[in-house]
Amino acid sequence: MMTAQVPSITREVVKIISKTKEIKPSRLRVSSNLSKEFGFDTVDVVDIILELEKSFQIVIPDEVPLNTVGDFVDFVSAHTLKQAS
Repeated sequence: MMTAQVPSITREVVKIISKTKEIKPSRLRVSSNLSKEFGFDTVDVVDIILELEKSFQIVIPDEVPLNTVGDFVDFVSAHTLKQAS
């Protein structure tokens, strides 16, 4: 059930992250550390969180450590109720 959603969730998360700094989605890997590899700062991460919350209709608490693309994908995958439309 969840496996069918994960690729589409990953694509959407990568799309949202790539828009924040205008990075080609192909450059973002699951292991990419956003601050170290791409210079994302706290404001960029907050922008990503707000967009993910809106897009997936979830709440991401401040204390959740989100440093890599995979961190975002894992959190959204585990907490989303959004069904593929």
